[in-house]
Amino acid sequence: MYRRSQGPSFVSPSAPALTRRGLLAAAGAGAVAAASSSAFAQAGGGLKIGFISPRSGALASFGETDGYVLDLARKALAGGLTVNGKSYPVEIIDRDTQSDPARAGQLARSLINDTGIDMMLTTSTPEVVNPVSDACEAAGMPCLATVMPWEAWYFGRGAKPGQPSPFRWTYLFSFGVDQFAECYISQWNSSVQTNKKVGVLYPNDADGNAIRAHLAPKLAKAGFTIVDPGPYEDGTTDYSAQIAVFKKNRCEIFNTFPIPPDFATFWRQAAQQGYARMVKIVQTAKTGLFPSSIEALGTLGYNIASATYWHRDFPYPSPLTGVTGMTLADGYEQASGKQWTQELGASMSLLDAGFAALAASGDPKDKKAVAAALSRLKTKTMVGEIDFTRGPVPNVFATPIIGAQWLKAKPGSRFKLDYVITENATDHNVPVKAKLVPYS
Repeated sequence: MYRRSQGPSFVSPSAPALTRRGLLAAAGAGAVAAASSSAFAQAGGGLKIGFISPRSGALASFGETDGYVLDLARKALAGGLTVNGKSYPVEIIDRDTQSDPARAGQLARSLINDTGIDMMLTTSTPEVVNPVSDACEAAGMPCLATVMPWEAWYFGRGAKPGQPSPFRWTYLFSFGVDQFAECYISQWNSSVQTNKKVGVLYPNDADGNAIRAHLAPKLAKAGFTIVDPGPYEDGTTDYSAQIAVFKKNRCEIFNTFPIPPDFATFWRQAAQQGYARMVKIVQTAKTGLFPSSIEALGTLGYNIASATYWHRDFPYPSPLTGVTGMTLADGYEQASGKQWTQELGASMSLLDAGFAALAASGDPKDKKAVAAALSRLKTKTMVGEIDFTRGPVPNVFATPIIGAQWLKAKPGSRFKLDYVITENATDHNVPVKAKLVPYS
């Protein structure tokens, strides 16, 4: 049972914040909560919420923790969602895109047309979020999304600079080019001295094209020389030509936005051909976000710099479940035996914001009311505050991106890697724990 307080933010007075012990029990309780919710929904009047993410395929590392987060949300919502004095049983129906954009769109249409959902939540990369958002926009389904550069979502789906938004039903809170630029400039100008020549490897996809058009000019304006050998296709297996360009120009900074398998192929070839020894800062995005992809590189993964849209050190608890960042990360590690990932807090924030919008709508069964609530949503989540009234464009709120680095863990540590925050230009509330160290 949830009551609104301070606008659309909400808390649960009837259920205590989950403890670490409660988190460990959540995986087992999740199935019971889901079954109970399903039974309530079948009785009529319940809410069905779609949740689409990549749980397998090339983007599987993004969805690896979603099952755990969804179990916590189902546990927190087992008593239903109360809006204007009326209690609504809640069923969260999650689907795996298998990292296939066509399947993502098909799953969205099935949840809308066959399952009869009341709202869609979706996360992780344009390959998932864009086709799901397009399906929702076409069907008049309120949709909230996160975890992809907002320019690739907004302009990549047909919006034009300076013109009114073409979207009525779909909303995104996520980082954008300005946040990447602030983070990278802060990180690259910190403790590692370089020649400021940046070799960029940007793919011919929604992310790569948006980053090439919008981020590279900002980095150049900040005094960095951008060396771009041109777009490449996802799935490329030979990067010798690009590596030769980077070596010839002595690019001491390397920046890339590939799908994880492509970076692994490139970086192994870069090591074989001598480029890795030349680089002082390796700055990755879209890949290098999760410990599994860094561990797969062996010793080549140590000291890779990344950017984090959520970290266990973020100081913001989840309004939906009451968990803190530390509790969420520790609970996942104890339940799964795997190292925490930044997607834990990102997916939880999507649920935080989604249910805040439903609570703020006044009538969560009224799709127009839910979409209107999204358009004016101002609430707190695990990634910080979200405020759709502040832009930067309609239907979008830009969230922070924080500089971080993968270090070899100290002897005796449970895991091989330590992920430390190295700068906080886009959110000074996030604590910096270490200085950036050179890759080689």
